[in-house]
Amino acid sequence: MLRLRAICPFSWRVFQLRPFSFEPLLSQMNKCTDEEQIFDLIEKNKAILSEKQVACALSMLWQFQKQKISLLKNVECIRNHPQFLTLHNLATTKMEFMNDNTLVNVLYIIQQFGFEAHDPLVEALVTEAWRRLERFDINMLSKFSSCLADQHLCFSPLMGKIADIVNRNLETIQDLRCLSVLMVSISSLISQRFQEQLVNKAEQLFDTIDSSQVNTARRIVQFLRNIKYSYYPLLERCNKVFLSNVNHLDLDSISKILSLYHSLQFHSFEFTLMTKKRLTEMIPLFDHPASFVKLFVTLGPVAGPEEEKQLKSTIWLMSEELTGQQALAVMGAMEEMESRNSRLIKKIASILYKHLDNYKPVELLRITQALIFLHFQSKELFVKLRELLLSYLKVSVIPSEISLLVCALSMLPSPHLDEAKISQIEAVLPQCDLNDLNSFATSVLRCIQYDPMYRNNTPGKQLKLLQKLDHYGRQRLQKCSSLNLLWEEVKSLKGDWFADSLLEETVVTLQRLMDEINYINVAGIASFISRTNYLSTSLLDRIASVVLQQNEKIHPFAILAIILPFSALNYDPPQRDEFFGTCLQHLNSYLSILDPLKLVFLGYSLATREYFSEDLLKAIFNIRFLAKLDSQLELLCSSLNMKVQFRLMELNRAVCLECPEYQIPWFHDRFCQQQYKKDFGSMNGAQQQIYKMLAEVLGGINFVKASVLTPYYYTIDFECILDKRKKPIPYGSHNTTLGKLPKIRSELNTQIAGSRLPPGAEKIALEFLDSRAFCRNIPHLKGKSAMKKRHLEILGYHVIQIPHFEWNSMALSTKNARMDYLRERIFGEGKSSS
Repeated sequence: MLRLRAICPFSWRVFQLRPFSFEPLLSQMNKCTDEEQIFDLIEKNKAILSEKQVACALSMLWQFQKQKISLLKNVECIRNHPQFLTLHNLATTKMEFMNDNTLVNVLYIIQQFGFEAHDPLVEALVTEAWRRLERFDINMLSKFSSCLADQHLCFSPLMGKIADIVNRNLETIQDLRCLSVLMVSISSLISQRFQEQLVNKAEQLFDTIDSSQVNTARRIVQFLRNIKYSYYPLLERCNKVFLSNVNHLDLDSISKILSLYHSLQFHSFEFTLMTKKRLTEMIPLFDHPASFVKLFVTLGPVAGPEEEKQLKSTIWLMSEELTGQQALAVMGAMEEMESRNSRLIKKIASILYKHLDNYKPVELLRITQALIFLHFQSKELFVKLRELLLSYLKVSVIPSEISLLVCALSMLPSPHLDEAKISQIEAVLPQCDLNDLNSFATSVLRCIQYDPMYRNNTPGKQLKLLQKLDHYGRQRLQKCSSLNLLWEEVKSLKGDWFADSLLEETVVTLQRLMDEINYINVAGIASFISRTNYLSTSLLDRIASVVLQQNEKIHPFAILAIILPFSALNYDPPQRDEFFGTCLQHLNSYLSILDPLKLVFLGYSLATREYFSEDLLKAIFNIRFLAKLDSQLELLCSSLNMKVQFRLMELNRAVCLECPEYQIPWFHDRFCQQQYKKDFGSMNGAQQQIYKMLAEVLGGINFVKASVLTPYYYTIDFECILDKRKKPIPYGSHNTTLGKLPKIRSELNTQIAGSRLPPGAEKIALEFLDSRAFCRNIPHLKGKSAMKKRHLEILGYHVIQIPHFEWNSMALSTKNARMDYLRERIFGEGKSSS
C-alpha cells in the first residue's frame, strides 16, 4: 500500500478529493430535496463538474422554484447565492461541450431565473444556439423560439431564420404542442400566406392532441390574436378544450383566455357563464392584492349584483396596499362595469394621483378616459394630469404617442390647443395613419366645442389644421393599394370627422379594391358598411357574390355580420332569395350552439328584410332558449342588455304581424308597458310645427292625435281618420296637449287597428322622418323605418311618411307651401286657392 502510494502520489491525491459517497454525482443531485443540498454538492465538486452535471443542477434548482408559492422571492434568493454564481460561470465555460438539448434547456432555465438578454451567459448561449440552429429538432426549436420571444427578439433576424426553418419543414411537423409555441413566436414576421398555412396545419393536427392540452389551445388562440384573424373553426375547437377543462383552470388561465377572446371579438356565452361560476367561487380564496385585482378585473364586468358587491367591498379593504398598476387595472374594470360607486371611485383615484408621475402616456390616456366616463371631478388631479400630459407632449416625436396625448388633453375640462401644439401636430401629419389622423381631428373638434375661448368664434389655426387633416387623410386613401392594409386602418374608425370628411373617399377606395374582398375579410367589410350607414350597392353586391361563391369557406359565426348591412340599409342583392337562403342553410346546423343574443340579432335582421326561417324562429321562440337568453342577459352591461330585449320584442312583433301561421304568441305586453311608462319626452320643433298645421288642414285640434300608441306598441307621430268621402272624423275631447306624449291606456291590446272604424273609413298615420331614418349618402329609407311602415299597414293604417329633406326643402319654405304639401299627402288634393 505504501509502495503504491509512493509510486502514484497524484492518483492518490485525486482519490482523496473524491466525495465521500461513491454514488454518481447525477444520482446524488436527483435525490436532493432542497436547494441547499444542491448548493452543497456544487461547493464540494465544483472543480470536477461536467456540463451534464451543471445542467442537472440548474434543472433541479428550477424544479424546486416551481414548487414554491412566492416564486419571485425565491428566485431572487437563489440568484444571489454564491454557488449559483459558480454554476453560472461553469455553464459559460462548458457551453460548447453541451449537446443541443442541454444547451437550450440551460438557456431556458437561466432566463427563468431572471437573467436579461445582455447577460454574458445568455448572449453566449443564444449565439451558440444560432450556430447549431439548422440541426435542432422541432422540440428544441420551439423552446429556443420561446426563449427569444421572452427576450423581446420577435423581430430579430434570428427569429426570421426560425420562421424560415418552420416554413421549409411544415409538412413534416406532427407535434401541435411544439408547433403552437413556434406559431406564437414567429407570428410577427410571417406573410399572410404563411399565416394561412399555419392555421391549416394547426387544424389538421388538432385531433392529435389530448383534450386536456389547455396550453396548446391557448397558444393557438394567442396566435390568432397576434395575426388579428378570428378564424372561427379553430376558435371553436379551442373553446371546446377550455370548456372540458374549465374546472381545472386557474385565475391566470381564465384571465388570459377571456382577454384573447375579447381581442378577437369572439364570444362564448357558455365559457363566460362557466368561468363566472368558477371565478365567483374564488372570491374568498384571495387575500393578496395582486391576485385579487386580477380576479376583480376578470370577474367584475360579468358579475351579478351580489358578486359585484363582494368584489367592491374587498377591493376597498385592500385599497391602501394597491400599487399604481393595480389601481389603474381596477379603475379600468370599474369603467367597464359602468360603476357608480363614488366612494370607491374617489379612493382609487386618490391612489392614481399618488402614482401619477410613474405612468406612461398611454396609461395617462386610460386614466383620463376612465375618470371622465365615471363622472369623477377633481381639480387637483386634472391639473396634475394636464401638466404631465403637456410635459410628455413637449418631448414626444412619435405620431401615435402625440395623438393619444392630444386626445387625453382634449378630454380634460377647458381643453385648449395653442399654436405650439398645433405646429407639433402639423409636423407629424405626413407620418400619420388614418387612426392617428382621426384621433387628431376628434381632439381638435372637441377643443373647439368645449374650450370657452372658442365659444364665439373658431380660430383660423384650428380650421387650417382640420383642412390639413382632410388633405392627408384623402391622400392616404388615394395611395392605398391593398384592401387588407386599408382594412387595418379603417376598421375601428368612428366619429364626426371621419363620417363627414373621409367616409365617401373611404367607400370609393373600397370600391376600387373590392375584387380583393374574400371569405376572410367579407364579414369585416360588411360590418364597416352597416356601422357607417353608407349605401354602396356595388360593395353589397360584391359581398353577396363572395358569399354565394365561397360560402363553404365562410364560418357560420360570420353570417350575422354579413347579413347586417342588407338589413340595416334596406337593400336586396340581385339574387336575394339565393343569398339569404345560402346564409341560412349555412347556419342551420349551428342554431343550437350560436350565442343566444347573436341568434336574436340574426332573427331580427332577417325579419327586417321580410325573410322568416321557420327553423330559426323555432330555435328562438321556445322555453329552453329563452331561459338560456335570460342567463346571458345577466352577463351583459345595461345598455346591451336592453338592446337585446328590444330586438327580441321587435322580432316577436314582426313574426306575429307577418307570419301569424307560425302561431308564435305575443308575450311582450309587460315589457313594453314597463318601457313606455317612462317619460316619452316632448315633440321636437318640426313635429310641433306639423301638429299645428295638421290641425288647420283637418279643421281643428280634435281631428288629429299626436304620439299615438298602436297595438303591438308602435308609436306614431300623428293619426287622423278620414271617412269614405275623405272627410276628417273628429276624436273625442281627450287629446294630446301640444308637445306632450300620451300615457299608456290600460285597454290597449293587440287588436288590428281600424276594426272598429265606420264603413269605408281609414286611419292615417303620419310620420316625420329625420336623418336617422335614411342612409347617410342618399335618401334611401333604412330597414327599421321600412319595416315599421309595413307593420303599420298590416295594422290597418294608411302610412304617410314626411322626410326631413322634403319638409325642410326650399320648395316648402313657406307656410302655405307646407299646408299644400300636407293636403296633397292626406287628401290627394292640389294647391289651395288661398
